[in-house]
Amino acid sequence: MDVIDRLSEVLSRIRDAERYAGRAEGSTGLVAVSKTFDADAIRPVVAGGQRVFGENRVQEAQTKWPALKSETPGLELHLIGPLQSNKAADAVTLFDVIETIDREKIARAVAEEMRKQQRLLKLYVQVNTGLEPQKAGIAPADTVDFVSLCRGAIGIEIEGLMCIPPADENPGPHFALLAKLASRCAVDRLSMGMSGDFTTAIEFGATSVRVGSAIFGTR
Repeated sequence: MDVIDRLSEVLSRIRDAERYAGRAEGSTGLVAVSKTFDADAIRPVVAGGQRVFGENRVQEAQTKWPALKSETPGLELHLIGPLQSNKAADAVTLFDVIETIDREKIARAVAEEMRKQQRLLKLYVQVNTGLEPQKAGIAPADTVDFVSLCRGAIGIEIEGLMCIPPADENPGPHFALLAKLASRCAVDRLSMGMSGDFTTAIEFGATSVRVGSAIFGTR
């Protein structure tokens, strides 16, 4: 099975999961996670019609995505890994969506760069639903206040929430928690679910799923 076959299979599974959950077809978008894969590995997926991609590291993305974006207008690039404040300028230049706003310093750095560069990115707050010390993300209990801070004092709009559940736990309760927090924050975008659990995420209302290995293969 080649990469186009795997892409088609993932898209088919997304549509099947939407039907199973009683959701409208097309209500869940696919973010193809291309981290660690070079431009030559990504081009066939672009040729297959995929337009939304995710990368974990700003520096790695800079080595491949300027060329890919120039070749194919309309590609949308998501930052799905932690962002350091000293990379905020580069991130705002290259990415269209940042899913990992998780503290005031980062929110302010991104806000300043968007104003400087006159670029309006879509922004998500990453929530550490499992309160894992090794993982980025704001605590669930602090999420509503943090989103309010971003919208108010910092002056940026938050479009959605993102989470990565603990690897050794049932993801369902974490997805349910994120959906509940999204409702309290009055956001309607939920980025949750990866190669191993994206169909479950769709049941809980994911509006985008981040799938890498099921498309590109093992790294």
